[in-house]
Amino acid sequence: MSHYVIRRLLLFVPTLIGVSLAIFIIMRVIPGDPATVILGGSDAGTGGYTKQDLQHVREQLGLDRPIPVQYLLWVGGVLKLDFGTSIRYSSPVGTEILHRVPLTFELTALSLVAGLAAGLPIGMMSAAHQNTRLDYTGRVLSSVGLAVPNFWLGTLVIVALARWFDWVPPLGYATITEDPQQHIQQILPPVLVLGCGFAAFVARLSRAQVLEVLREDYVRTAFSKGLRSKTVMVRHALKNALLPVLTLSGLHVGVLLGGVVTIELIFSLPGLGRLLLDALTYRDYPLIQALVFLLAAEFLGINLLVDLAYSWLDPRIRYA
Repeated sequence: MSHYVIRRLLLFVPTLIGVSLAIFIIMRVIPGDPATVILGGSDAGTGGYTKQDLQHVREQLGLDRPIPVQYLLWVGGVLKLDFGTSIRYSSPVGTEILHRVPLTFELTALSLVAGLAAGLPIGMMSAAHQNTRLDYTGRVLSSVGLAVPNFWLGTLVIVALARWFDWVPPLGYATITEDPQQHIQQILPPVLVLGCGFAAFVARLSRAQVLEVLREDYVRTAFSKGLRSKTVMVRHALKNALLPVLTLSGLHVGVLLGGVVTIELIFSLPGLGRLLLDALTYRDYPLIQALVFLLAAEFLGINLLVDLAYSWLDPRIRYA
């Protein structure tokens, strides 16, 4: 097991290098210059500054150097856990990210838990009562949940709460330690919105997998022994059906992180998604590069944890 983990961690290196190269080159190829944003956002000579001013700002930001040199300097800083200074906030990039990580992590984790808690029972009940009203209801709900975009559902939730219940989430973010009641009021609607789509995904996938497992010989043997349906479903069918659900759920974390960007904007939450949008608006190269790099590393780490969980769900799996 330890050798497998070490090999996987070593494979992270070329992947992260590729991601860093891609985002580094893309940010310098697309139109726009953070120096012009700092000076006013217009062309030199028409925006209240001269070409000399523009060149001076570019030198301060290190943008006048060749792109390979800029990349090597940035990688050298990353190896020392120094992601540079934010152009937008004039503070260390690592500090800005650390302030926003807890909120985004909380949103993603709670959305995963909510999606699994709702999706797995729906999928199991649909499979256990195939082609009944209960099954059709679960399939319709899961189809609707997959079809509705989370940004539209988030907007609908805010409008519905304000229109019919005369209530909106409190403005001004408060942590759980500062004001638990306000924090729950702010975090619950976006968690439900993000968890809705994930629950629909889990419900459809778990239904298909449980139906497939129920056709296996060992399940029919369990029924022939006189075991209760609940025991067979939980102890035999569900555990074996969880492997593909677990795999695709780990991959779905990337979808949740992408949804966090719009959800944090809609619900005015100061997380990594909101930070990324601000960085893109102000062409904050160091902040964008750090965020994409860290999200890629997080995605790789989650996939590794999912692979390691296989041996717990299926003891026959061994990592050499």
